Amino acid sequence: TLPEFYKERLLEITDHRITKDGIINIKSQESRSQEENKEAALERLKELIKSVTIVQKKRKPTKPTRNSQKRRMDSKTKHGNIKKMRGRVDKGEG
Repeated sequence: TLPEFYKERLLEITDHRITKDGIINIKSQESRSQEENKEAALERLKELIKSVTIVQKKRKPTKPTRNSQKRRMDSKTKHGNIKKMRGRVDKGEG
């Protein structure tokens, strides 16, 4: 029997091998031998359960570095200057 946490996680994932009632259907027809097919099916079940046991770590938000902020501001200033240059050109004297 599995702990409740694993059972809940198994029911949450969308897998065609798990029915609405919570029954896991795994079959194997790789070999002509029934024993080898049973072993292969058990191995697949182990892999399915192992995939549920892995809990991803929460991402710890970090602040941008001072250098990256400076680069961002420099590129914004440069882009703004390019936009300023797009204005109308005066004919001037001559």
